[in-house]
Amino acid sequence: MDNILNTLPSNLVSDYMKNGRFIEKSYQKNEIIHFEDELCEQIELILTGEIAIERIGKSGDFMTINRFGKNSVIGANLIFSSSSHYPMTISSKTESKVIIIKKDLLFELCNQYPAFLLQFIRIISDLSVLIGTKMKNRVSRTIRDSIITYINRQYHLQQTQTIRLTMTKKALSEMFGVSRTSLSRELQKMKQDQLIDFDSNTITIKDKALLQ
Repeated sequence: MDNILNTLPSNLVSDYMKNGRFIEKSYQKNEIIHFEDELCEQIELILTGEIAIERIGKSGDFMTINRFGKNSVIGANLIFSSSSHYPMTISSKTESKVIIIKKDLLFELCNQYPAFLLQFIRIISDLSVLIGTKMKNRVSRTIRDSIITYINRQYHLQQTQTIRLTMTKKALSEMFGVSRTSLSRELQKMKQDQLIDFDSNTITIKDKALLQ
């Protein structure tokens, strides 16, 4: 994902960093950034580290809904919503650094810089697709079906039968709504069935019947 600030004049970004209109902030590992039901009044552009959306159960257990890395934007789909409260907890999974852009400044940038507005709309759209994909993956689908759907999408995007994983296997299992152990077990079965081969970073499609 491209850094949304690259759509702005470089001298503007530098000036805003110096005068504090863009706020750089660091978070420690496992630090909670936003609580569920907190009002969203800013977006956070991730410079380094990994930030996760999590659901905290009644027993205090955490379920990771999604993880976001460098250049991702947190809060883009909420900040101008009629119900702009965080539906889940946002926390830093590693030491992370972000740039905070407050709501009023964000609105100003969207009005003044069309390229920034276009990229911001693209980020919101990508988040909508991500949420839709997650919901689709969780409805009456086997782990193998989820893997095949992911493989197909990445095959068409990357145009190669050896696709590079776009996330860790842990994040992939969370997207499918299963444990990492279950995902690894199914990948191994698919390898034994000579459908795929895989390593820590790639999945190679061996049987073209998987492609749709």
